[in-house]
Amino acid sequence: MLPGLFQPMVCIVLQGAKEVTIGDRLLRYDPASYFIASMELPASGRVVEASAEQPYISVGLGLDWQGLAALLSEMPVAPDTQAAAFGVSPVTPELLDPFLRLMRLLDTPRDIPVLAPLMEREILYRLLQGPQGNVLRQVALASGRLSQIRQAIACIRQRFDQPLRIEDLAGLARMSAASFHRHFKEATAMSPLQYQKTLRLQEARRLLIADYDATRAGFAVGYESASQFSREYARLFGAPPARDAIRLRDEAAAGAEIANAA
Repeated sequence: MLPGLFQPMVCIVLQGAKEVTIGDRLLRYDPASYFIASMELPASGRVVEASAEQPYISVGLGLDWQGLAALLSEMPVAPDTQAAAFGVSPVTPELLDPFLRLMRLLDTPRDIPVLAPLMEREILYRLLQGPQGNVLRQVALASGRLSQIRQAIACIRQRFDQPLRIEDLAGLARMSAASFHRHFKEATAMSPLQYQKTLRLQEARRLLIADYDATRAGFAVGYESASQFSREYARLFGAPPARDAIRLRDEAAAGAEIANAA
């Protein structure tokens, strides 16, 4: 699986299928379903259905929080129930239609400035009416519980290489430490410290590919123990840092050779 940081977005698969792992949850989506992430989430994903004849094809749309907030001002107030900040739900014809019309605008670029915002607004409206609507409400509204969690996530991302105190993050989210920990894990499928550790290890992997040695990469992302860094890195990526870096560089070189030959 390829690790990365998911940005707030909705993804519809047109052909093939994909699996993503977020925290302790594994999700699969295909042409009958859509995936949505309402906040920044470290995750790993892989395509599980694709071939040369039928490659994996998907389309994603970043979530416009201002657009969602504007729509919510015109819709009835819904209860603020606890929920995860990501999920997979069935695709409906009402949701798929504006996506297809949005993509068709690529054939008429002059229409994009006028028509694309209308179709994006329709997509957001359909999402708010669907199973993930409550999650989007919580993030789009400043008073929503997930919006408060997202503020803490922004702090973790900015300071992922520094020690963090749960009490400080809870204060930022305007919650007690126990409530914050519970709601954070419900939203992200991981604890705040697991979230931070995943960010650290993903950044360390990027540094290793950029030719850092393992010890230097570990210290750069906040680890004080080289052995702990190596152990946690291998647990997440399946191999110790140095060995994983060699494999990744070899794969990148092989891909470059294929591209040059083509």
